[in-house]
Amino acid sequence: MKAVKKVLLVTTVSGFVPQFEMSNVHILQSMGYEVHYASNYHTPSYGTDNHRLDGTGIIRHQIDFVRSPFTLQNIKVYRQLKKVMSKERFDLVHCHTPMGGVMARLVAHSTKTSPVIYTAHGFHFFKGASLINWLCYYPMEKFLSRFTDEQICINLEDYQRAKEKFHAKHTSYIPGVGLDISKIKPSIEINIKKLELGLPTDRLILLSTGELIQRKNHETVIRAIGKLKAECSDVMNAKNMKFHYVICGHGKLEEYLKRLAQELQVNDCISFLGYREDMMEIYQIADLFLFPSYQEGLPMALLEAMAYGLPVICSDIRGSRDLMRKNANAPLDQCDGGILIAKADDVPAYSNAIQQLLCDRRKRQEMGNINSLRATEFSIKNVKESMEKIYRMLLT
Repeated sequence: MKAVKKVLLVTTVSGFVPQFEMSNVHILQSMGYEVHYASNYHTPSYGTDNHRLDGTGIIRHQIDFVRSPFTLQNIKVYRQLKKVMSKERFDLVHCHTPMGGVMARLVAHSTKTSPVIYTAHGFHFFKGASLINWLCYYPMEKFLSRFTDEQICINLEDYQRAKEKFHAKHTSYIPGVGLDISKIKPSIEINIKKLELGLPTDRLILLSTGELIQRKNHETVIRAIGKLKAECSDVMNAKNMKFHYVICGHGKLEEYLKRLAQELQVNDCISFLGYREDMMEIYQIADLFLFPSYQEGLPMALLEAMAYGLPVICSDIRGSRDLMRKNANAPLDQCDGGILIAKADDVPAYSNAIQQLLCDRRKRQEMGNINSLRATEFSIKNVKESMEKIYRMLLT
């Protein structure tokens, strides 16, 4: 009887694979491999998308992952993961997320499971990162790269550093997880959708999406809107440039951000819509996309907004820079699909950029057209071709 061929995917959060990695699952299944998935399915904040795994054929393994490397809980995680790898004897391990990557590579080395792929969706050390991040995560990743057969990076800054400084057998750059361009198409009546969401139909919609956590930096845009309303409301009203800001996402800063909006007296022009599964419709009602994040790998939310033809205002960071500029090292003024902000927490810069684009409809249209074309370069078709080559190289 022929042995079953098996591959293990490992992530800290169980929603990761259904949201970002189903294309890879399909590749592996088409190659005849049984796909197993080790993750934390029980912690609510870690496993919000578990229903999306139903009917996929993926075999699930509960591992009590935590995000912090500084807890004894990781001893339990190590033992749980070692039990799974020792029992199943996988033909390949593909790990994602920082702690998923750490624990999977340590256990794979211990159980002599190989080959091992690690996809870094944005190293915690990068230009501008804190010293503690460099002191903690850089040595850890450099050490673990010795247990890595294929290191995949999804932005150019990470790729260059991994290629020059780390010890993986192979290092590859792949532009993100891939966007299904075929799904980017008009599908709603805009005013009906606005009414459904409780939004005004007579205002321009500014949109942000992402967890309500410090890294996503929603506070800066809220403060920028407060500044804009306090200092420029007469100009905006004279040009009939009334707007409403929409934030999609949930997280621990939700109540803080709502209080901040009230304190700045802008809560009447801001809506918090929470976690959404209809983002592809919400992009269609927006006129401008705001992405003030402090840190990203290669942000899918930004890529989706670009694909829908939205002009962008975003912080000039790794990942966002890759998407917005033809050359990631080009000056800020060479970004023609939007406005890059040099410092992510520069409230006046965001305020000025918002005013500039709201008052120039033609510029918004030109930027949106550029972005929709640029987004096609990050299509799932291109990513799928690259991933299939990597899998076949390691598995045959």
